[in-house]
Amino acid sequence: MPSDQALEVNERLRARPTEAADLAARREAAEQREAFASEPAGVQYEQPDGVDGLWVTAADTDRGALLYLHGGGYVMGSPEARRKSVGHLVRAARLSALVPRYRRAPEHAFPAAVDDAVAAYRWLLDRGHAPERLVIGGDSAGGGLAIAAALRLRDEGAPLPAGLLAISPWIDLTCESEFYETRREADLMVTREALVDMAEDYLAGADPAHPLASPIYGELSGLPPLFVAAGSDEILLDDSLRLARSAAIAGVELTLRVDAGMQHIYHVFVGYVPEADAAVAAIGAWIAERVGEDQRGLPVR
Repeated sequence: MPSDQALEVNERLRARPTEAADLAARREAAEQREAFASEPAGVQYEQPDGVDGLWVTAADTDRGALLYLHGGGYVMGSPEARRKSVGHLVRAARLSALVPRYRRAPEHAFPAAVDDAVAAYRWLLDRGHAPERLVIGGDSAGGGLAIAAALRLRDEGAPLPAGLLAISPWIDLTCESEFYETRREADLMVTREALVDMAEDYLAGADPAHPLASPIYGELSGLPPLFVAAGSDEILLDDSLRLARSAAIAGVELTLRVDAGMQHIYHVFVGYVPEADAAVAAIGAWIAERVGEDQRGLPVR
């Protein structure tokens, strides 16, 4: 049974008006995804030199870095729209985070976002961050982008990070899954119609089954350990389950977490919804283990 806080959030999501079709209005609404989240204590945000985005740190966070790619269907979202949840992740994992402002569609079509994600990772390497102390992660489209960036880096022979994190990842832009119907009433945040529109904007005629657009169609062997997290009530749950299955078959070390009754990118409710707090704490412990540190994360506040 979901917590009272989760049920309250669901009721507010259910009562909200249908998102406007206008892209500018949708982008503005996407900036409010963390409205329920608490402000993470003791976290600092800076503009890094040489890359547009946010550099997120807290006390005792010099143990590595997380490259975090925000969600938003490749057409919405920003580093600021994940400011709180990344701040909580930084505290839980006790490392720093780079949240780059990658180019969005329709102004910049595929593979611009992949290019920018790879460039951000190389920026970290160029500044002395050892790959064994790096993790690439993201949520929704950013989760798929994290996997795509890792595939590109692997194929280019670049040193790979210590781990990959995919929260409610969108990894199949063909938008074909029975979960779009079976979870349609339960999912209060995402619709197939919206996904199809965003996929068309991002792909601009490119093959939706291209492995860097839809990593589920890529060869996953040789990728670093992978943590996949999803809510049971989201239509993209099938993407997470298929990603986990394909990774396991490819021999990738896998951790899969599915939280009952949770919505798409439920981690953005961190600091208010207990299930989100637990997920962030678990992800933080996993990241700390990947980068070679103990698992004493800071509590969510």
